[in-house]
Amino acid sequence: MSTQPATEFATITTDDLVTGEGVALDLPPASLGLRIASGLIDYVVTIVMFIVTWIVIAIATINVSEALLLIAPIVASILSFVLYPTLLETLTRGRSLGKLALGLRTVRDDAGPITFHHALVRALIGFVEIYALQAVPYFFAVLMSKRGKRLGDFAAGTYVIRDRVALRLPPPSPMPPHLAHWARTTDLASLPTGLALAVRQYLGRLPTLDPHSRHRVGTDLLAEVRQYVAPAPPADAPPELVLGAVIAERRERDLARLRRDEQFRARLAARD
Repeated sequence: MSTQPATEFATITTDDLVTGEGVALDLPPASLGLRIASGLIDYVVTIVMFIVTWIVIAIATINVSEALLLIAPIVASILSFVLYPTLLETLTRGRSLGKLALGLRTVRDDAGPITFHHALVRALIGFVEIYALQAVPYFFAVLMSKRGKRLGDFAAGTYVIRDRVALRLPPPSPMPPHLAHWARTTDLASLPTGLALAVRQYLGRLPTLDPHSRHRVGTDLLAEVRQYVAPAPPADAPPELVLGAVIAERRERDLARLRRDEQFRARLAARD
């Protein structure tokens, strides 16, 4: 997913999360217990890696230079506490070994995937709050934050979610009566999966959005959807109603296509 989305709902790719107000409730933050459990796994793995790395560097430099031997713990610390978690969370899009084991994932505050910058900030502050201070700030920060954020999350603009959660789609949107004729006569291509899901999420969250957010996000989503419809919708129609009409008509056309396919298969089976 792009780090500069066109809308808060519409920029979704195969491995991405739906972002923005629409899906935050469907991807709940990880509980304190899960955070501690995953943190313990990562803590043990990182400490073991630090010890092993220190020993390997020490053995490799013991006959080379006493100065290199003295900086072995520093190099081991950088590799184990900073470089390793940063690269791992960047490459796995927010998952450490502990998070993988417990179905957790680090995402941005808008629920998008984290980048190298986010992972690096979390790792640098994590070294202080988790390892240097024995995780005391970590525990109280997660306990007091509504989203279970540790200090590294506050600094990086991230939080940890439960990734293994069934996505709950809102009920199908009804067709707005005054847009029914336009929708049924328009040339309507299939919307990309991510865009269609984003529109459904937006429509399902309309009652919870303030008027400014409703108009802003709806306008941005409609700009994306207009690429797949012709002719354009009535200029005076509110964005949320146009989006509802598009989704309702797309659903009806898909259902009609499925019924035709089923009837065709039935006719073929009858001939056999």
